[in-house]
Formats: sequence, structure tokens, C-alpha cells
Amino acid sequence: MEIIQENVNGVEIFSVKGSLDSNTSLEFESRIYSTLENGQKRLVLNLENLEYISSAGIRVMLKTTKDLKRMDGNIILCSLQDYVKEVFDIAGFDGYLSIEKNLDEALQKI
Repeated sequence: MEIIQENVNGVEIFSVKGSLDSNTSLEFESRIYSTLENGQKRLVLNLENLEYISSAGIRVMLKTTKDLKRMDGNIILCSLQDYVKEVFDIAGFDGYLSIEKNLDEALQKI
């Protein structure tokens, strides 16, 4: 897994490439929570190059969403491949998580 992190107009963008599973989710969670500890409350997860996600990866996203809601923050997922979006749909998390078609729409919404 590769994570590219950048800040655009006060929004922290995490672009994830590869697999987000039990082997990589701890690193991903650590990077996100380091950002939250530094005061960032607006996150976009660009999943355009995410090839696989397991329940461990989904757990990180759900936990982050819950924590950000308590902090009056926001997180948006964007650019999901069809097979990754299907995982969220089947699990029923598509109604709980904010998902946009692309990065531009996510940045406008946040």
C-alpha cells in the first residue's frame, strides 16, 4: 500500500494505492490519527487506486468517520472503483459514509 498525503485549501487528502487490509490498515490508521491530532478536521480519502479493501480497512474508515462527527469534522471518500464501492454497498455502509464520484466533487462538498 502507498499513501500520498497532501493538503489542499485546508483539506487533508489521502490518496491510497494498493490494498487496504489487516497488514496495512494500522499504518493507514496511524497516518490519519496523526493528522487529526494536529487539528485537521476535514479529510478526503481518494480511493481511485485502491485495488482491495478488507474489513480491517473499512473499520478504520468507520472509526474515523465516527470520531470526526464527534469533533464536528467531516470525511468524504471519492473515486471508488466499482468493485470497491460494491463492498461498501453490500455491507450497507454506503448510507453512513459520504461518497463522491471524484476528487473535485469531494473538495466542493467538504
